[in-house]
Amino acid sequence: MAALPSSVADRLARLAPDQREAAMAPPGPILCVAPAGSGKTTTLVARVAWLVGSAGADPASIAAITFNTRAAEELRARLDPALAPLGVAPGAVRVRTFHALGLEILRDAGLRPELRSRDAILRRACPDLDAAARRRLDSPFSRLKLDLAVTAEDVARDPSPGPVARAFLAYEKELGAVGGIDFDDLVALALRRLGEDAALLARWRSRCAHLLVDEVQDVDASQLRMALLLAAPDNRIFLVGDDDQSIYGWRLADVRRVLGLAGALPGLRRVDLEVNYRCPAPVVAAAVRLVEHNAERFAKRVRPRPDASGRLILAPAPTARDPAAEMQIAARAMDGWPADEGTRAILARTRRELLPAAALALERGIPFRADGVTLLLEDSRLDGILAEAAAVPGTIPLLLCLGTVAAAATRRGSAALAGSPVAGEPAGRPPTDAADLDDLGPEVPPLTDLLAALLAWGTAYPTLAALTTAIGNARERLAALRAAEPRLTLATAHATKGLEFDHVAVIGMSEGRFPSPRALADTGDPIRALEEERRLAYVAWTRARRSLTLAYEPDSPSRFLVEAFGTAVIDAGGTGPVRP
Repeated sequence: MAALPSSVADRLARLAPDQREAAMAPPGPILCVAPAGSGKTTTLVARVAWLVGSAGADPASIAAITFNTRAAEELRARLDPALAPLGVAPGAVRVRTFHALGLEILRDAGLRPELRSRDAILRRACPDLDAAARRRLDSPFSRLKLDLAVTAEDVARDPSPGPVARAFLAYEKELGAVGGIDFDDLVALALRRLGEDAALLARWRSRCAHLLVDEVQDVDASQLRMALLLAAPDNRIFLVGDDDQSIYGWRLADVRRVLGLAGALPGLRRVDLEVNYRCPAPVVAAAVRLVEHNAERFAKRVRPRPDASGRLILAPAPTARDPAAEMQIAARAMDGWPADEGTRAILARTRRELLPAAALALERGIPFRADGVTLLLEDSRLDGILAEAAAVPGTIPLLLCLGTVAAAATRRGSAALAGSPVAGEPAGRPPTDAADLDDLGPEVPPLTDLLAALLAWGTAYPTLAALTTAIGNARERLAALRAAEPRLTLATAHATKGLEFDHVAVIGMSEGRFPSPRALADTGDPIRALEEERRLAYVAWTRARRSLTLAYEPDSPSRFLVEAFGTAVIDAGGTGPVRP
């Protein structure tokens, strides 16, 4: 240790023994199993500092690949100051997402690809498909490109292609006609170029001589192939991940990839981080009891830090599934939090379940962040309905006017209304990261929900003009709350991966909600889908630093609550704070 630069020695000395063992593991194939809250980013930063300060690695030969843009920004922000005492310039260590790395490789190969929206290309290639049908093609197309690594030429050799294959061929033809690539091609095409160009592969192997891969449990087949290709033949690769947090199966992740890494990397050494430094002891105990019901996982020990104080609260909630009851559940969660300055989050399985909490925040004037959650007030279909109501001839009572328009809108469907649902249809995968998507796909609130809400709002106003003015004023207040410094975060469980909050409430921990019936139904393997839902609950619960509240309907608690706490505790209606 004395031979190390003082900044590196100090950094290593601050690590826990398991973190230090991982950070200082001899270069070679290493799998660092890092449970929630175990300090994996701290360990990654220390690993890079040790490679530069002790192993003498050239910073330009070190590359760290993260799963999403947010993680890349965080790692870069922590790496640069950690390496500055060693004389390493900011950005000298390459920190990229897989897609950003793929783009860099393509440019180095002499290509200047133009990224195109999958949905926009599909509109032109298959004009007979509606938005829902186009969305249903997204995963099959990605599976062809990323899991199976096939091209349009491969598919064209099929003498009797099915409907997905025909759509894929039309899509790829249109994509080629405009000279573009899609989001998946950033990795798939880069991988093909590396396999075809020995000089290109040699350059990138030298730039990735020490390769670190974060969140390895979430990589798809092509991303893993790219990482292993770049690391070979020396295999100085450091893989960090947690099989218990593999929650992106719908984006082609497969927990079996991380579980089977030893077969792909001979001599792989596994180093486990064992301590959850984030969560209170009862939260760690409950989360571990839950995820231990999964069969596809590493055997491991996860324990809380010795001084892990805090509480876990089981909160039976009203059983009626209506907006008023849902707002009451959110209110009870907010009112149960201590009056401190800690960060707060309400989490749910789907975006739609967060709408009552967002409405409550608006009612109470609480600044909040709710990425991807669109209130009915913000639904662009509302403007079309109000415009139709204003065009109704004659003078009739407001509710009768709204009811007439609502009935007509229901018969026609939302497509006939001015404006498209929820600020427009999705334009395909974003040019940032697949992991930034936080659910099984875009959720458009049912038109019936919007119409019912409008009729309820109308009861408080004498005229359409008064209602329209009130909606405009509410939209202004909502915009101001969204723009202010947020005191509250509303998010799906998927969207909170990598985040943490002082106080967390997970609502909707009821059977029929969590696990998601949709996730279990839309799969050919419901057992594996159930295990992923269980991992998703584990992720949601382990976001809490000081308190976790689990809200559920007492007559239909989620099977996950029963697994974690036992039937007796749940049947008793909860016991308040739960001890480990």
